[in-house]
Amino acid sequence: MNPAGDVDEIIGRLTAMRAVDPPTHGGRVLSYVYDPGLDELERVMKRAIQEVLPVNGLDPTTFRSVGVLESELVGFTRGLLNGDAEVVGSATSGGTESCLLAVKTARDVWREAHPEGRPRLLAPVTVHAAFQKAAHYFDLVLDLVPVSPEGEVDARDLVARLDDDVALVVVSAPNYPFAALDPVAEVAEAAAARGIPVHVDACIGGLVLPFWEDDAGEPLPAWDFRVPGVTSISADLHKYGYAPKGVSVLLQRGRDRQRHQYFATTRWPGYPVVNPTLLGSKSASPLAAGWAIAQWLGQGGFAELTASCLRSTRVLQATVDGIEGLRVVGEPTGPLFAVAVDDSVPAERRVDPHHWADAVRRHGFVLQLQPALAQEGGELLPSTTHLTITPVTESVVDELSAALVAGADAVRGVPHVDGAALLAGLPPLGALDSDTAWALLQGIGIGGGGELPDAQAPLLALIEALPAPIAERLLVELLGRLVEPR
Repeated sequence: MNPAGDVDEIIGRLTAMRAVDPPTHGGRVLSYVYDPGLDELERVMKRAIQEVLPVNGLDPTTFRSVGVLESELVGFTRGLLNGDAEVVGSATSGGTESCLLAVKTARDVWREAHPEGRPRLLAPVTVHAAFQKAAHYFDLVLDLVPVSPEGEVDARDLVARLDDDVALVVVSAPNYPFAALDPVAEVAEAAAARGIPVHVDACIGGLVLPFWEDDAGEPLPAWDFRVPGVTSISADLHKYGYAPKGVSVLLQRGRDRQRHQYFATTRWPGYPVVNPTLLGSKSASPLAAGWAIAQWLGQGGFAELTASCLRSTRVLQATVDGIEGLRVVGEPTGPLFAVAVDDSVPAERRVDPHHWADAVRRHGFVLQLQPALAQEGGELLPSTTHLTITPVTESVVDELSAALVAGADAVRGVPHVDGAALLAGLPPLGALDSDTAWALLQGIGIGGGGELPDAQAPLLALIEALPAPIAERLLVELLGRLVEPR
């Protein structure tokens, strides 16, 4: 065979492309990546991936290793989340697929009892956007309950909306935007009394909250399968399980319920298709990596890594508390938190969280900007910046703390970008086809290749100011342009 390209040139180009990405190791990116800071763990993971690289995870009756890997990984996660023998589960391609499957299962169970009508998905407004996707894909009415400006939902507000059309209630442990631990036990008790299932989205917290302590050094309130009314839990191995993207686990209480998750057909002339997940053919590599890491670390290793996260989280929250003009939002649970402007100080001493994130980026750390959101009833959730803490953060916590302080000093008194003023400079926002949407994006500084501007505060202000359908259409256009052939 005569290959079309030279291996060194191909890999060299890939290396050059990766050079423009933010570093995925070393604690420089405080979202999306979960770095344990352990070289040996990475070697274990890479060896596991290499071992199963050609394996198709579609069929554990052909590739028996896949069945063993999944069984043992599900068993490890079940033990961590206090499930008994009644709890069964599946490995999925990530948190979104776990969430989708939890909703799909609930919808199908509900339909058996209610042949007519349309089921409802009930959750706080802070529930992960994957559940909005699930309601859209599987045709459920999405009922989002407002939360306090601190990101906390009142259990009574969820309970008040329980009715026979609710196929599933979702609570978070914790929610992603503000890291509030939802009132799982209170909601599950009321839902169970009405025969309504409850899903706990622990995609981000599932492998870290079992070892987390509150500010008084006490374990957290029960939120897992110790709570009788909890019927399913999602937990991601590619977050605080430190596995590569993407592997997650969806656990369900009861075999009969979990079997509704499956799709099966023998009604075609090919092989019988039986899928517990949305994917058919899939790589076994993330599954094997997640399994190997769990085997290598054990619960003791996860506890040690969580302790590191806890120490760094406390240091960074104290740093933010000491910065005039900023505040930590609410009472976060776990190694993540959001930061908002402190409106209690004079305007000239306030620090806008989005300008702050842009300023901190210039010091070499990438924080995640989150837009303000007007809830049902008009109460506003503030503009925030999100930080996710990992074990490796401890190695750079002093440098990061200094960057947080310096970034705040650089933008103190600079007001939040006026989204209305940005809108005034745009052409009329009529029906948006691709070319019109792209022209609007270019008008706010998105380059010809789809590059994001260095300062993201104006982009977030525009998202806050635009009607959601228009903002979403522009973002779809941006992502579409980023991957179009040049």
